[in-house]
Amino acid sequence: MRKAYNKIFSREDLQSVIEKEKQLGKKIVFTNGCFDILHIGHALYLSQARELGDILIVAINSDSSVKKLKGESRPINNINDRMLLISFLESVDYVTSFEETTAINTIQMIVPHYYAKGGDVVLEKVVEKECVESLGGEIVILSLSEGYSSTNIIKKIEGSDKN
Repeated sequence: MRKAYNKIFSREDLQSVIEKEKQLGKKIVFTNGCFDILHIGHALYLSQARELGDILIVAINSDSSVKKLKGESRPINNINDRMLLISFLESVDYVTSFEETTAINTIQMIVPHYYAKGGDVVLEKVVEKECVESLGGEIVILSLSEGYSSTNIIKKIEGSDKN
């Protein structure tokens, strides 16, 4: 098994690694997210994503982009910790990060065969849809693990979730 640190790349370095994987005929699956507090829903989702192809790349939102998307109190865990935790998952082959609030620039660099999204999104509302399809990729909406989210975990810790 490769060490977790060997799975973490800058986008630029990852681009050349992925080109080599494609030359070997590997099908590339890409997904992205904040992955602020890693939970079972994330692990199940990433495992499903990995089954779509040969290589799973996970791009994680930078701390500044998480703040823009989730608010000033987020992220709970910094980008380095989030990347390392994701890299420890067996289903994940490569991890990178991105500064933007969408993954469009990363998708354009990697040109994946499949773009996996969680079941909490609707295909028509996927911001990256046009980009993925214009590059010949396919968007796959995976099943949702109900009740699991970083936001729900934070609410439970704060006591604002009465369940």
